[in-house]
This record gives sequence, structure tokens and C-alpha cells, in this order.
Amino acid sequence: MKVALINSRDDLAGCNIRHQIEQCLSEDPSHALCEERSYDFFEVSGRLIHAAGIDADIDADLVIFLSRHSSVNPVPVLTVHATGNFGAAELGGSPHSLAPAAPAMMQATLRALSQHFPQGYRVSYEVTHHGPTELYHPSFFVEIGSTEKEWVDPVAGRAVAEAVLDATPLDAIPLIGIGGTHYAPRETAIALSTRGAFGHIASSLRQVALLDKDMVEAMIVQSGAIAAFIDRKAVSRPDLERLTTILDSLNIPRLSEHEITALDNLSWDTYNAIRDLAGGVCPGSRCFVHGLDGSGSLTVISPDLTLFTEAKRCDEPALISGLGHLSLVHLTDENNVLLPYFIVFCKDSSELINALNTLCVKIIRNRENTATENDCL
Repeated sequence: MKVALINSRDDLAGCNIRHQIEQCLSEDPSHALCEERSYDFFEVSGRLIHAAGIDADIDADLVIFLSRHSSVNPVPVLTVHATGNFGAAELGGSPHSLAPAAPAMMQATLRALSQHFPQGYRVSYEVTHHGPTELYHPSFFVEIGSTEKEWVDPVAGRAVAEAVLDATPLDAIPLIGIGGTHYAPRETAIALSTRGAFGHIASSLRQVALLDKDMVEAMIVQSGAIAAFIDRKAVSRPDLERLTTILDSLNIPRLSEHEITALDNLSWDTYNAIRDLAGGVCPGSRCFVHGLDGSGSLTVISPDLTLFTEAKRCDEPALISGLGHLSLVHLTDENNVLLPYFIVFCKDSSELINALNTLCVKIIRNRENTATENDCL
């Protein structure tokens, strides 16, 4: 991978990070974990947010902008974000335009920052919020914030340098993020703990209202995203319904944090097959994966309906908790009502039907006076 590192000579933080990367490479040329990765440095004048087309003549697979971060509420922070404008171009670039993002490397850099950040700093994504927008290669900004004290801090510069060099992509699931504050706390937490890797992210405060179908599609295309995450607690119900309709029209699934976490042990193809089966059972149903690992042929099973109905009536929380110990997917309808259908690997179907029936019997016996006669409860 050829990586172009671009900084502005007028940006103290960018110069700091570049110097520290050069130091790391001179001290140990094999510092980067990826032996096939090479780095080329480019320095310009002026603000990077106005550097439209800067990579037109650069031979690279990825562009990383080394920059400062400023804030009206300054805190020591190390950030990663894609570039673009959902609305007006207030800070460089073109209005209603997004640059190509690099979700896997952004996530890898964010994770590396979380390993190297100095005491007193925090690490996070930022939402997409400034230029440049006219770029030819996947790119992102990595920044030191938020005042001159931090911009020139050699410890912070070294942390960012080591993170850039150590960043090793996972088998990432490229996503777009919608909702939350400027520092995208839910998206940050997801990227640090799962395979979910975000490209473009829109905040609740000013950006969600600007997301029409064309802009959501641009987020998806420029992020190479296969799914979307919406911070439901940070988005109004009308906006949630509007955005869900848009995503459905684009055939892009909306994943919850639970669903993204569940994907750590499943391929995207397997998960898609699960969703297809679930949709056939109950359109609009939600999938909750428990302990399912690997790949294989899938099928839908049901426990004894009378046992299931009675166990659910007796103690639904205990029933759901018990499902967590089984290798299956449980389904709910759109209103989160538990359904008597479960998705499993075919090879495990008989064993899991028995396990589900046994779980239901245990719950009923724990909650009710029971007797058994001729194999009947």
C-alpha cells in the first residue's frame, strides 16, 4: 500500500506529526507493522481544508492529512475523520459534496490511537464537517486538538505518528453513521470494540436534517458502506422514520450496535442470509445473534409452540436470557415482540429444538406449580 502523508507548513500540529513520523522511520525503518506499506511525504502552504485536487498527481492508494483540530470548547483530543460537506461549504470544499473515505484504515488508526494516546487526551472520530471534497483517492484527517499547547506537544505528535505507522486494518465492516454529537461517541465506541468501521458520519445537531436520499447515497458510495448505523437515542422519531425509508429504498440495512457486535464471528454473507430468512418469516423483523460462529447452511426452527407461549407468559426476560447460552438467532417483530422462530445452522437444528424445549420447561417449572404425566407437562 502506498500512503501519501500530507501536511501544511503553516499547521503546527501537522508539522509536529510529520516530524515524529520521520523520526520513527529513521529510528526503525520497519516500524510499520505492514511490511508492504510505503510512505511519501508532501508539504503544502495554506490550510488543508482548501486543498482541492491536491492528490491528482500523487501515486498513492491512500491519503492521510496530518492536521490540527480546533474547537470552541477546547479539550486535548486526537481525532480521525473523513472530509466533506452535507450542506454549505463553511470550511472548505464544495457544498453538498463528500470525498472518498477509507473506513478500514480510519478504524485501524483510531484503534491505534487508543493504544498510544498520552495521559490527559481522549480519542474519537469526528463527524464529516470540512473540506477538501474534490479528492481522487480514499483519504482521512488525523488531528491533534485543540489548542496550540497540544498542537506542538511532542508526546501527542509521537502518539499520532506511532498510530499512523501501526494502524493495521481488521476484516472491517464498512458503515456510515448517523446521529450523535460532533465527536460521534457511539460510532467511536463501536469502532473500538467491533469490526464496524465508519466512513462518513453525520451529527444530529445540524447535519441529520440535511440528509436527503441523494446525500445518504453519497455517504454510502463514498464510504463503500454495506450498512448504516443510526444512533436511535440521538435522532428524533420523524427523522428516524424518514432515514429508515431512505435506507430501505437504497437496499441498505440498518444495523443496531448489538447487531454489529454479533458480526464479529460471522461473515457478511452469512449475516445477510440470516436477515433474508428472518424477512421471510416476518417482514421487518429484527435479528439477535447469540453465540453463532462460522458459516454453513441455515434453517428456521421453532420449539413446541405451547411450551414457548407459556414460558414467554411466565417469564419473558428469563427466556430471552436463556437464549444467550445457545448458538442461534432469535427474532422479534418491529415492535420488539419475541417471535417463536429461531435461525440456526442446519447441522445443529435437532439439538437446538430440544434445548429450546428444555429451556421453556425449566422456566415454566420455576414459575408455576407443575406435574408431569405420560411425557406431558
